[in-house]
Amino acid sequence: MLQLNIKNETSRLRAVVLGSAVQNGPTPSIEEAYDPKSLEHIKAGTYPLEKDMVVEMEAFNAVFQRYGINVYRPETIENYNQIFARDIGFVIGDVFVKSNILPDREHELDAIQYVIDQIDPLKVIRPPEEVHIEGGDVMLWNDHIFIGTYKGSDYKDYITARTNMHGVNYIKNLFPNKIVKEFDLVKSKIEARDNALHLDCCFQPVGKDKGIIYKRGFREEADYMYLVKLFGKENLFHIERNEMYNMFSNVFSIDENIVVSEKNFTRLNNWLRAKGFIVEEIPYAEIAKQEGLLRCSTLPLIRD
Repeated sequence: MLQLNIKNETSRLRAVVLGSAVQNGPTPSIEEAYDPKSLEHIKAGTYPLEKDMVVEMEAFNAVFQRYGINVYRPETIENYNQIFARDIGFVIGDVFVKSNILPDREHELDAIQYVIDQIDPLKVIRPPEEVHIEGGDVMLWNDHIFIGTYKGSDYKDYITARTNMHGVNYIKNLFPNKIVKEFDLVKSKIEARDNALHLDCCFQPVGKDKGIIYKRGFREEADYMYLVKLFGKENLFHIERNEMYNMFSNVFSIDENIVVSEKNFTRLNNWLRAKGFIVEEIPYAEIAKQEGLLRCSTLPLIRD
């Protein structure tokens, strides 16, 4: 049995599900685009090719292997995008929560059923239908659970709004001993530079007390200020609009002092090294064209 344990974003990683770009299928049509960044690249003829994305994901896997991490990969489904494992489920403490994802993506959960079968069935839950929640919006920080949401009355009109207040309240009820704090995120169906698809598109902790943040990703300044007060402004790396677009906040921590980052994130990577982090740089710019990056590709199961 897998003894799940996730309490934060940065403790030493021991086991993880890493998505797969194998048999990714053809370039989607304009109508099939789930997010504005993918749409932009479909229209421009620059949507990433499977062969390039496979290379990027294998570079990520090679880093995990070097650190002795137990890596699970989804079973291959032909002509199906299985890159973003974070969307389909997440672990809080020792509980595996299956996301209520977009119906078209339900098969992605089936492809990791062999992993779920290794978990105590009493620790695997599926929220009720009205609860919308995806792993990219759920971020653990010791006593806190941060959750990205969208509070606009037009929630149902946004395919980019993935976690609703039913989702926030569900987690509050499930984990009454945690401080559950929701963040109202900026959404756009047409401009990726103004769309925080998930919380990890505009914020993520690194190390013991630091974080990467995009102020304009939050609809309410009070939400941004909550994080400033919690972490301290001097401990936050503030990213700009284009850096948010390129997914600067979507790095991934293997340990409190080890961060996997995209090799082109020069400004961020220099800051991390100046703060004492080991930065494992890999190519991931093709996958970024689908409005997801390193954190999005992973589903951590066990950390120390």
